[in-house]
Amino acid sequence: MAKLQLKNLHVSVNGKKILRGVNLEIESGKVHALMGPNGSGKSTIANVIMGNQKYKVEKGKILLNGKDITGMSADERAKLGLFLSFQYPCEVTGVTISNFLRTAYNNLKEEKLDVVSFHKLLKEKMKLLGIDEKFGRRYLNEGFSGGEKKKSEILQLAVLQPKFAILDETDSGTDIDALKTIANGINTIKKSTGMGCLLITHYNRILKYIKVDKVSVIKEGRITKEAKGDVLAHEIESKGYSHVS
Repeated sequence: MAKLQLKNLHVSVNGKKILRGVNLEIESGKVHALMGPNGSGKSTIANVIMGNQKYKVEKGKILLNGKDITGMSADERAKLGLFLSFQYPCEVTGVTISNFLRTAYNNLKEEKLDVVSFHKLLKEKMKLLGIDEKFGRRYLNEGFSGGEKKKSEILQLAVLQPKFAILDETDSGTDIDALKTIANGINTIKKSTGMGCLLITHYNRILKYIKVDKVSVIKEGRITKEAKGDVLAHEIESKGYSHVS
């Protein structure tokens, strides 16, 4: 079973300590939810996994299937099968979703696809996720609602098929219909590809539509509690983070 592991990870940003000895393990084919209050270190974990150079690893390791990737660049990690869904994806005027995804696919995969072959693949994935084909002709995130931006990222997941996806607050800024579409997409992709998923969220609502295998709580840069299933998430919803230690 493939694994993505954080081992005793200490991370700082601009000299400020954010993570203080984080240990975390995400397995292929499983969903691991990471929950915590604002400023606890959730997004720092997402960024440091993907190799954002703003984040300095002072101690510890990031391992992918036992291989130390701590010093690798973001593009090297992407080619190994890591994917990050941004909390606030940017707009790219003049670049359609279709062209963006084809470029990303051909940069990451050994087998390159021409325009016709890629369009066929994209059409299949859109049908699988219940996304209108016209969506692929829109400029990347331009004028998108919060829900549309998240749908775009789920489509990226379906096309690129990473080994591990880090989804940073994918449920933020979405209505209930978009939330269900996102959750269905994650469930479908995980089932068909065996993708492992680190689902970073504040709230329990997306977990009503996604079966999680484990929940971890982070506070002040440390994992303070872990439990299998979603029982811990329900405890947080009813009692709040201050009562979960």
